[in-house]
Amino acid sequence: MLISRQSVITPLVVSLCILGIGFMQSPRLQKLLNSREYIPLDTLEKGLQQEKLRLNLLKQTPSFGYDNLVANWAYLNFLQYFGDDEVRERTGYSLSPEYFEVILKRDPKFLAAYLSLSSSTSIYAAMPERSIAIIEEGLKSLSPHVPEKSYYIWRYKGIDELLFLGNSQAAQKSFETAANWASEYKDEESQLVAFTSQKTAEFLSSNPDSKYAQIATWSMILSNPVDEQTRKRAISAIEKLGGAVITNPNGTNSIKLPPKD
Repeated sequence: MLISRQSVITPLVVSLCILGIGFMQSPRLQKLLNSREYIPLDTLEKGLQQEKLRLNLLKQTPSFGYDNLVANWAYLNFLQYFGDDEVRERTGYSLSPEYFEVILKRDPKFLAAYLSLSSSTSIYAAMPERSIAIIEEGLKSLSPHVPEKSYYIWRYKGIDELLFLGNSQAAQKSFETAANWASEYKDEESQLVAFTSQKTAEFLSSNPDSKYAQIATWSMILSNPVDEQTRKRAISAIEKLGGAVITNPNGTNSIKLPPKD
């Protein structure tokens, strides 16, 4: 069987473009990483501007059917960016939504990416509006079973809407949808999500400004595999609302609610 020249050249060109975008700054980047403590802030900021331009280029560059490859590659780059605590302390997390616009435009079914998006953009970058907008765009390509357990994405959206925008009405609708999508699964995990999401939605409908709903939502964040900084923020928020987090011997958390007003 003969293979056309185009079928060989196109993937090669795409791969070279992706690798070229990634490695054209590698020697400079490695030099900066090796001497991080001596990097002036303006140099770091120039690097961020270059990275933003690179991400904008990725948003516009055709992938010729290699969307998943681009999405995975961008996600790996995000993990490196997000995990660089020393630099992030100096420059912040403003590029988080830029990474996820690339990732979820290419692969809106990338379930794990939505949790990272919600955490890094809403909590760290303080841009919940961007997080929600990106999630909403991704949801246009999803259904209850595509990807599997996609109901979690509606929960992430509801959490952002309630905790960071104070929009209890939008959060209620998101939790209702999460409950409906989760109810289509028969496993124990999905049934629990369906139950808790429905109860949260019902509570919000009658108590839109309740601190109990906010405590419950911060508890959802704690139930996810989050980093230590996010964990501390969730515990601090619960305590400010009058609750308390008790760590059980098995490593799980229990929430002690404040007395009713």
